[in-house]
Amino acid sequence: MIKQIFSGIASYTEAFGLLSRLKLWKYFIIPTAISVCTVLTILYAAYEFSGSLGHFLAESWIWDWGKETITMLSSFVVGLSILVIGLLLYKYIVLALSAPFMSVVSERIELHLNGGFYPSYKKTTFLAQLWRGIRVNIRNLGIELLVTFPILLLKFIPVVNLFSTVLLFLVQAYFAGFGNMDYTLERHFNYKEGLAFVKKNKGFSIGNGIVFIGCLLIPVLGIIIVLPLSVTAASIQTLALIKKENERAIL
Repeated sequence: MIKQIFSGIASYTEAFGLLSRLKLWKYFIIPTAISVCTVLTILYAAYEFSGSLGHFLAESWIWDWGKETITMLSSFVVGLSILVIGLLLYKYIVLALSAPFMSVVSERIELHLNGGFYPSYKKTTFLAQLWRGIRVNIRNLGIELLVTFPILLLKFIPVVNLFSTVLLFLVQAYFAGFGNMDYTLERHFNYKEGLAFVKKNKGFSIGNGIVFIGCLLIPVLGIIIVLPLSVTAASIQTLALIKKENERAIL
């Protein structure tokens, strides 16, 4: 598992060169626009609703003393809650809606690295790519929420709460990497086979997702570079894994 994680991270070292060599940057214009619009929508929602919902919640405080403080705290909590929920949803919205565009990038990388397509290659349509992207990411969002809530409860336990933060980060990373890998898997495996493939290679998914989440911590620039780098790195890694699978099948 540890070796797989480091391998997933290392695949990013090839991504920059490949992006420029194959002139792939142009394919990320629309996905990057989706990414920026999603972030701006989240920020706007946090700003717009923090005040109104904060004041609404503060109405439950019937005393005059401390009214202003309660209103400020309520507004802050509402705004922070919207930001947290928004950032949780961000990667799923972007990964799902970008699926048709990222599939083209992954396809070009496969042609370049292999000089052709693997025997398992299946041609997919724009709508099929979009639907699979939505299906995979809704499924992953549901599972992440189910896993996240119990981990959050661990934060109330001294000492253990330190590990819960790391665990939450790894869960986020796993599902981010999952989405990036599926842009390649959709051409070679059906939905259930793709899920099984990522589960079998979860370390690579976590490694890819660690850098994905790390990029988002970079102000402004992060939301611009995150998709080009992570998708290219995931495509390189996933194609190498598929090649090994094919070689084992022949043997």
